[in-house]
Amino acid sequence: MTFDEYQKQALTTAIFNPDPLMDKTIWAMGIVGEAGEVIEKWKKIVAYRDGNITDEDVLEIKKELGDVVWYIAMMAHSLNLSLDDVMQLNLDKLASRKTRGVQKGHGDNR
Repeated sequence: MTFDEYQKQALTTAIFNPDPLMDKTIWAMGIVGEAGEVIEKWKKIVAYRDGNITDEDVLEIKKELGDVVWYIAMMAHSLNLSLDDVMQLNLDKLASRKTRGVQKGHGDNR
């Protein structure tokens, strides 16, 4: 499955508001909220179980990561962006940083 294929299928599960700004706001908040759920699950593994990861933990994190991706797909769509294009741009940016030896550092445009 390509990212665009995922995005197209994910769109069939979305509920849209009449106000496009509200949709974009919900999608943006959803990305952060679901990412928070990922880190919350990780915190419990580290803080309460000394880093012992169970198969159930992996499954629960997998579900939350899927939710993050869903919201990213919705946000990209709301901005008329192809998820394939977003992912390719990210890979190109990271490859450029590697080539230039600036993988570590500060700033978005290093």
